Amino acid sequence: MPVTTSTKRSPTLTGCYLYAIVAGADDEQLVLDGIDGSTVYSISDGHLAAIVSNVPNVKLRPERRRLAAHHEVLKRLLARGSLLPMAFGIIADGPTAVERILALNRRSFAEQLARLNGTVEMGLRVTWDVPNIFDYFVATHPALRSLRDQVFRGGREPTQEDRIELGRLFDRSLTQDRETHTATVLHTLNEHCIECKENKPRNECEVMNLACLIRRDAQKKFEQGVFETARQFDNHYAFDFNGPWPPHNFVDVDLRM
Repeated sequence: MPVTTSTKRSPTLTGCYLYAIVAGADDEQLVLDGIDGSTVYSISDGHLAAIVSNVPNVKLRPERRRLAAHHEVLKRLLARGSLLPMAFGIIADGPTAVERILALNRRSFAEQLARLNGTVEMGLRVTWDVPNIFDYFVATHPALRSLRDQVFRGGREPTQEDRIELGRLFDRSLTQDRETHTATVLHTLNEHCIECKENKPRNECEVMNLACLIRRDAQKKFEQGVFETARQFDNHYAFDFNGPWPPHNFVDVDLRM
């Protein structure tokens, strides 16, 4: 979510930390602790409400305790209804600035809230559950095994060019298998999801890292879909789903401040 600011922050001033945008006036009492133990409250323009808390108007370091507080507020808000989650670290210059944010972004916020109404995000991570990913690919990919045997034939020390060629074939095989397996999973899961997004794998053993937007009342069906999909893979694959979460990966707001 791109953020633009034009005001230089002063550590002597108090800012409003933004957690989320919700529809309506949101006059309900919020009994929540936010970043650094701050009290969470709402600022409304009668149509939309920003969920905020007061913090020093300086850039916040993303320490674990602060990230945990941010996500705990979003988790509690999600239990109450639909919301647009904000990324960590967005601070407005005070209540008046928050009201201006609501005014400048009213149409975009309203459209996004309507699109995401009644939805939650589920995560699905699939990994190769093997001791050594390269050895596994050598055992399951004849072309890679043949090149490996050729490169190390007779106990010879491979050249730098040999290692580069072997690495390229491994990377190409890894990419092709990821694409094939992701297509298989999405073919089954798409009927249980409104939308799915592929996030970049975080390491070599990760096959896929999916964010799935589903109806709030469809979580059981989604989980059944994951189990159905997992049965199409052998024991070398591990499926791990998590959620529900606020729909972070499906919020598309160019926040004007």
